[in-house]
Amino acid sequence: MKTTNVKAFGTAAADADLKELDINRREVTANDIEIEILYCGVCHSDLHTARNDWGGTMYPSVPGHEIVGRITKIGNEVTKFKVGDLAGVGCLVGSCKTCDSCKKDLEQYCSNGWVGTYNGEDKYLGGHTFGGYSEKVVVEEHFVLKVPTNLNLAAVAPLLCAGITTWSPLRHWNVKKGSKVAVVGLGGLGHMAIKLAKGLGAEVTLFSRTPEKTQDAKDLGADTVVISTDENQMSAVAGEFDLIIDTVPYVHDINPYVGTLNISGTLVLVGYLGPLDPFLNSVPMILGRKSVAGSLIGGIAETQEMLDFCGEHNIVSEIEIIKMQDINKAYERMLKSDVKYRFVIDMSSL
Repeated sequence: MKTTNVKAFGTAAADADLKELDINRREVTANDIEIEILYCGVCHSDLHTARNDWGGTMYPSVPGHEIVGRITKIGNEVTKFKVGDLAGVGCLVGSCKTCDSCKKDLEQYCSNGWVGTYNGEDKYLGGHTFGGYSEKVVVEEHFVLKVPTNLNLAAVAPLLCAGITTWSPLRHWNVKKGSKVAVVGLGGLGHMAIKLAKGLGAEVTLFSRTPEKTQDAKDLGADTVVISTDENQMSAVAGEFDLIIDTVPYVHDINPYVGTLNISGTLVLVGYLGPLDPFLNSVPMILGRKSVAGSLIGGIAETQEMLDFCGEHNIVSEIEIIKMQDINKAYERMLKSDVKYRFVIDMSSL
């Protein structure tokens, strides 16, 4: 298969900084779309993968799965896009398309294993996939998304991960006007959960340990802020919420939040991957038919639905634009939560 040499930014080892390097992209096949990358969001997953925090990273690693760009080439069987169109690519660039999950537009739960935009199996060239910290990307049409033209393109990029990660549980648990939704944590995911839940008409509360975030949360659309370390405030919202979206990316005690769920309410984890500590107390769950669940991004159809909704309601991420050369500094700042609320790389700086 013919390939093209492409400039990118990545790392050769877990303990090495990201730096400029060259990668190969395939030439477009019949069903492919080539996208010149204009902006790429920076996700915590990028950092974790680059540094092999989860294990299994294949090197060299080129992260980036919040991609917005312009189409430069299409294959002869592409029907939904044309050269010059704006396009997005999120966390998925492949799945089997034949299993029950894929047939239900749940490619993120593909029984045969979905292909990640980076660090996935490259069925075309062998080896592994490379992400959006690069000049361009080539993706099957099925996994390419239409981007609303009325939105700030740079601020659209994080919707393709942070946006869909919080949109999917909002839709699955049928959040609508009058629903009572709480969000745990105000970061890249949390700020999108607030905006999207509010856009759907919900009454939105932020749980935070930091009183100083109260005004920021309200500016984003939260109706109420509850300080989770204040027992009186927590007691006041016992049995209150239909859905809690927990965006915290590290080990934490979720038991206090379960107590704030309404009968048949659900707390859904979207930020933390791993064992919970301390153990989950089942008493309030059994006595109130309350649930603790998890959710992973969304399928392609659901992601397109989210983008269309954001276009209609003028919803985008709050971002700080950086140059590609500043990515290592951005990673360190991200670890300190020193960003409101998502870094986005201007790829013209590569």
